[in-house]
Amino acid sequence: MTNKLTKSIDKKVSGVCGGLAEYFGIDPTLVRVGYFALTFLTSWFPGLIIYLLLALTMPKNHSKELIEGK
Repeated sequence: MTNKLTKSIDKKVSGVCGGLAEYFGIDPTLVRVGYFALTFLTSWFPGLIIYLLLALTMPKNHSKELIEGK
């Protein structure tokens, strides 16, 4: 099975950080904290734009939703 970059169903806002964590095989909390730190250190604007672009372009992971019945 190939590992595709998709939004996670383990989400806090839109599933972007959870999806990145699943893709790279790391803890979602680490991705969320790291993303927040990066966004904070770059004066918010670039991080928010990148997050919005990812939220709009990343596809949903429908295979897990079918398994869990959502």
